[in-house]
Amino acid sequence: MSRVSVKRRVAPIAASTASSVTGERRPAGDWTPGAVGAPVQRVRKAYEQVYDQLRELIVRGELERGERLPGEAALAREFGVSRGTVREALRLLAAQSLITTSKGAGGGSFVTLPTADHVSEVLQANIRLLNESREVSADEMLEARELLESFAARMAAQRRSQDDLEKLRACIVDDPLELGVDSQNTHNSAFHNALMNASCNTLLTIAAQPVFGILETNMSRREIGQRTLARVNEDHRAILAAVEAGDGDAAERLMREHLAMLRETYARLWKHEREPRPAGHR
Repeated sequence: MSRVSVKRRVAPIAASTASSVTGERRPAGDWTPGAVGAPVQRVRKAYEQVYDQLRELIVRGELERGERLPGEAALAREFGVSRGTVREALRLLAAQSLITTSKGAGGGSFVTLPTADHVSEVLQANIRLLNESREVSADEMLEARELLESFAARMAAQRRSQDDLEKLRACIVDDPLELGVDSQNTHNSAFHNALMNASCNTLLTIAAQPVFGILETNMSRREIGQRTLARVNEDHRAILAAVEAGDGDAAERLMREHLAMLRETYARLWKHEREPRPAGHR
């Protein structure tokens, strides 16, 4: 794959001591912040400016997914900066999953874009930190889940495809008591993920996946009783029937009732709970 030329699409990064407010050069010691009556803006570093321009070309689609950027030396010449500056800009792009870098004869920096799964993983990592520091309780996680998933059930009833319905059906078993706890939990998690996908709303899915992940890792799932597992399976069957019938009201109501039933179980089996925060604490 040929390299992408960014010439005539980037502006050289010019180092200057000129005032960003008036454009005039001022003698050293002849100016203080706020003297011109306007807030002082931080001068962005050269690598940040290179990053800004490349990022804009990527998100606008001028540099397409899968295309290879020019090498560090070529980019340095086009931007009028050092290779080290370019290298720092590329590291920022890679950290945001806007490029991937590989070594070897066919290597280089290739344009990419973050996927919904990647964004969700980053979000989950940060929510996990809040949970581990006791800043997020089981109740808060369950409230967020109810808000997201009850609306998703309504949307799924309106938007689901035949493929979505088949995936949801595959998550429901004839007799959950014949399955082990781990297998049944796998089916249950798959049902909720399939329902989120059936809502056809990427942002809903991105927001819900971290919540699911934290709930799964913080609840002692092996301690869920067989009776509860059987009830979960039947609830899923009823929700699926509403989704298949295109009844958004029923799908939303059934999901709310299902999550309300699970609330006590989740709270009881939550692995660790923080001390209650004082009233009004944020």
